[in-house]
Amino acid sequence: MVKHIVLWNFVESLSETEKAEAGAKMKALLEPIRELVPGAVEIQVLQNQLSSSNRDVALISTFETLDALAAYQNHPAHVEAGKYVRSVTCNRACMDYEYATV
Repeated sequence: MVKHIVLWNFVESLSETEKAEAGAKMKALLEPIRELVPGAVEIQVLQNQLSSSNRDVALISTFETLDALAAYQNHPAHVEAGKYVRSVTCNRACMDYEYATV
């Protein structure tokens, strides 16, 4: 299995209302891609709710294989969603790792 975690901050020019709307739109664009990519197990978009966090949005996703992650990253729906995500976010951080299921 492969875990793909991406964290962003919203661009500073967004108001709190615009940040909430942007987070909802990111969720609406990214989460349905799970149904389009074979081997995608979970795609979840979360917006920060605790003051202890230093990122505004997290994408936490799981794929059966590295090939499934690559298919997700190259899927036209993901490429299109990425255009919007890049327009409202900055300071992207990503971590991918493989793990065995027990």
